[in-house]
Amino acid sequence: MDIALAPQDLAFRDEVKRFLDEKFTPDLRAAAARQAGVFAEAEVNRRWHKILYEQGWIVPSWPKEYGGTGWTVVQRYIFDTECAAAGTPALPAMGLAMCGPVLMRFGTPAQKEFFLPRMLSGEHYWCQGYSEPQSGSDLASLACRAVREGDHYVVNGSKIWTTHAHFANWMFLLVRTRTEGKPQAGITFLVTKMDAPGLSVRPIITMSGEHEVNQVFFDNVHIPAANLVGEENQGWTVAKYLLEFERGHSFAARIWGLLRQTRAIAMAECSDDGRPLWEDDAFRHKAAEIEVALTAVDFTERRAISQLSTGGNAGDAVASMLKLKGSETMQKVTELALEAMAYYGWPDQRASLGIGANQPPIGPEAGATVTARYLNARAATVYGGSSEVQRNILARAVLGL
Repeated sequence: MDIALAPQDLAFRDEVKRFLDEKFTPDLRAAAARQAGVFAEAEVNRRWHKILYEQGWIVPSWPKEYGGTGWTVVQRYIFDTECAAAGTPALPAMGLAMCGPVLMRFGTPAQKEFFLPRMLSGEHYWCQGYSEPQSGSDLASLACRAVREGDHYVVNGSKIWTTHAHFANWMFLLVRTRTEGKPQAGITFLVTKMDAPGLSVRPIITMSGEHEVNQVFFDNVHIPAANLVGEENQGWTVAKYLLEFERGHSFAARIWGLLRQTRAIAMAECSDDGRPLWEDDAFRHKAAEIEVALTAVDFTERRAISQLSTGGNAGDAVASMLKLKGSETMQKVTELALEAMAYYGWPDQRASLGIGANQPPIGPEAGATVTARYLNARAATVYGGSSEVQRNILARAVLGL
């Protein structure tokens, strides 16, 4: 694979850099740097979303007919890489990266016309209703029940670990509409307003201190039958298609950014002998191992994106491989960053993070988010399907076991 950039790609990279220099303002940079969760908080990501939307760059991965940029695969890679290097806010993936592609493939013309433009503009803020208290990685065992009554589905049950449900005004969810037969054959994909009567959200504060996830309860919630995506009892097919986007999304660009930050910390902090930690052979060996693994993830992502861009399907195996290795590599980087911070990683830095924080960090500025990111990343090998599930998928799809 030739990874040298063509002259037109170099010109595009310069255009992206100029855009970031102008639009990614110092105050927005400071706010983004304090984000330790998977996605930036609503106030931060709404600002960045609006900037990208006004530029026409909010959905590089969408077809141009739906508002995409029309960029080549290389241009999308350049854009992701430059944004990661600049430290732009991580926008929630639930709408633009997950539900949007699902609606393009399975949605009715009316659904596409209503939802897609509002996803683009940011008017609709989405969350994902998949996991349940007893059904996480074993998604086929979900029990949240939906019964058809006239032109509505009446939903009862709950969803858990629902990222940004407290910000969202729309949710896509899986419900059980049939109990007999194979479990996968009784699942249906619906979308609902978050202010529907009977729907309530309870916060879950994670060990990293963020209010990022929630439990959502459905008590006789009426969802219009017009909000059915695909066919009733065929939601498993829709869900599997969506999971390719959740499990196969880009890890490499953001992890490269975390690794660069870790290297900068190690160059500034000293080891026991008074020299910069980066000069310690053992530490540099750990960093090199991570860089090798990350390079493999990076090139695998490029191949997957290339397949998708030519109308192909990356498939369960590639999506699972990227989810498995991407999440594990991200955890290793956060572990190395915590090692680099040493005792500066011990204090509780939550008062220095998030929107409205007004206390200076204890120790180096770059270290304020290190511990929170390390703790938050512990969930990376669980959400979106645990590493054990990904290995089972690979064992079946690749090894034929």
